[in-house]
Amino acid sequence: MKTVGYAIVGVGYFGAELGRIMKEEEGASIVAVLDPENAGPIARELGCDVETDLDTLYSRSDVDAVIVATPNYLHKEPVIKAAKHGVHVFCEKPVALSYQDCDEMVKVCQDHGVIFMAGHVMNFFNGIHHAKQLINDGVIGDVLYCHSARNGWEEQQTSISWKKIRAKSGGHLYHHIHELDCVQFLMGGMPATVTMTGGNVAHQGAGFGDEDDMLFVNLEFPGRRYAVLEWGSAFRWPEHYVLIQGTRGAIRIDMCNCGGTLRVGDKEEHFLIHESQEEDDDRTRIYHSTEMDGAIMYGHPGKKPPMWLHSIMRKEMGYLNNMLHGAEADDEFRPLLTGEAARAAIATADACTKSRFEGRKVKLSEIVGEVPV
Repeated sequence: MKTVGYAIVGVGYFGAELGRIMKEEEGASIVAVLDPENAGPIARELGCDVETDLDTLYSRSDVDAVIVATPNYLHKEPVIKAAKHGVHVFCEKPVALSYQDCDEMVKVCQDHGVIFMAGHVMNFFNGIHHAKQLINDGVIGDVLYCHSARNGWEEQQTSISWKKIRAKSGGHLYHHIHELDCVQFLMGGMPATVTMTGGNVAHQGAGFGDEDDMLFVNLEFPGRRYAVLEWGSAFRWPEHYVLIQGTRGAIRIDMCNCGGTLRVGDKEEHFLIHESQEEDDDRTRIYHSTEMDGAIMYGHPGKKPPMWLHSIMRKEMGYLNNMLHGAEADDEFRPLLTGEAARAAIATADACTKSRFEGRKVKLSEIVGEVPV
């Protein structure tokens, strides 16, 4: 098997762990990292080189692909430069903080014939794919409505993370874009119109960032189908779930009290969200402990992710490595490998942002042109 050489740009909490995981994959090698703060110790741990310039990094003959795990606002340059050097790209979510930037990134990757895979880890939840299969098989009838909630309460931190600065993270809507991407995956595409309301109601002042801590989104899909999503760190009763309502039944994917439920008539069937009951129980324990703040888990390069998250990251890196060794993607995963699914989520997020600040319902066509029906 040919060895694929990976570089990592950004080796903080996530980037460092993705490197550890990819190093264990068959036919994979971590050859270099680039990070102005953390490169040295992570390079020593991974047994690879340190680079300080993107063009130099991408010009190396042993770099076939890059994992971009910088803070959200710093994704565009390393992605575009990688594509122009013919280097395949995995980029953590959100891949960009605007549709315009994301569209440019997607087109450059297409023009140079490289993979552009987005780090939307919910795509690798067993429970999500089981739910999608149930929908495809008509078990719950026609999908009418999805409801997603990802919220909790956040206390003041010892320092203000970049994740709490809207210009750097995009705030909850972009930084936690997983649920928006998931709902669009389950509903089969983008909505026609959106409305978003919200604000910063409980986290104001010098000790906090500037992101909104309560966001409420209403999505209207073609065919009289709907979705409601909520995010925030000003909720004293924490919740994290996706609920899917159909004409014959319903599915609840619960990440807080971790487990899945199919309900048809008066019968219920339960299924796992992750790979094992142990992983589901681990997630439930974490959500009911002090490790979470407002649906955010803060980390640093030496901190190891919890069992369930490590497992999903391993599946994600294994999938990427398989693609780079010539595996074929199925139809549902293909948009994840071209940046198209990520771009669709960013388009909806941009429409929501426009709605929030202009105080009106926004058509997706205002962001992307005509939306396919």
